[in-house]
Amino acid sequence: MGDGCKKENSVLRIFKKAFYDSLPVMAGYGTMGFAAGVLLAVHGGIAMPEVWAFFSSAAFISGPLQYLFVDWVRASVPVASVLLIVFCVNLRYSLYGLSLLETFRAARFWERMYLITGITDETYALEVACTLSGRKKVAYCVFLTALDHFYWVAGVTAGAFACSLVKVPAKGIDFAMTALFLVILAEQLREKANRIPALIGGLSSIAVFVLLSSFRGASSARGDMLIPSMALMVASFLAMRRKIEGAQS
Repeated sequence: MGDGCKKENSVLRIFKKAFYDSLPVMAGYGTMGFAAGVLLAVHGGIAMPEVWAFFSSAAFISGPLQYLFVDWVRASVPVASVLLIVFCVNLRYSLYGLSLLETFRAARFWERMYLITGITDETYALEVACTLSGRKKVAYCVFLTALDHFYWVAGVTAGAFACSLVKVPAKGIDFAMTALFLVILAEQLREKANRIPALIGGLSSIAVFVLLSSFRGASSARGDMLIPSMALMVASFLAMRRKIEGAQS
C-alpha cells in the first residue's frame, strides 16, 4: 500500500510539472485556437461549425493546418491535395522525433503512437528541455501532449461555439497566423546563421508566386503556391547545404 501511495504521488508530481510547464502553451493555443474557430464558423460555410471545429482540431493539432482547413472546406479541395499539403507542412516533425527516439523506446505502444501523433513545436521544445528520464519522462511527455492537445481543441471549439451565440467580427483574424510567423521570422533573423535559410524561403515563395501568376493569375497562384514553393525550398537547401552549414558553424 505504501508503494502504491508513493507511485500515485510520483505520478501526481509529474502531472503538476507538465501542467505548470504547459501554461505558456495554454495561453498561445487558447488564443490562436479561438481565432481559428471563429474563422471556421464565419467563413467555413458549413452547418454546425462547432462540431467540425471539435473533430478537426482533435484530429490534427496544427495551427497552419487548422487555418488552411477553412479554405479547404470552403473550396472543396481534393483529398489528394490535402494529404500532400499535410505531408509537406508536417515533414519537420519526423526530424523532431529523431532526438526523442530513446524516450519513445521506454513508452508503451499506445503511448508511443499518441506521442508521435500529438507532437507540436511547443510540445517538442518542452519535451527536450525536460530533465526526467525513463518511465518518468514518458509519463511527463504523455501528460504534456494531452494537456497541449486539450488546450488546442478547447480553443478552436470555443471560438466556433462563440460565433453560434453572438456575432463575432472576423475581420483581420485570418492574419493572426501570418503575424505569428512574421514575429518568429523577425526573431530568427536576429542571428546571422539563420539569414540564408530565411532568404531562400522568401525568394522561393516570391519566385513561385510570380511564375504561377504569369500563367494562372494572382488569385489562383496564392492557392496553389504552397507545395511548389516548399519543393523549391528543399531543393535550394540541399544545393546550398554546405554554405548554410558553414554559416552556422
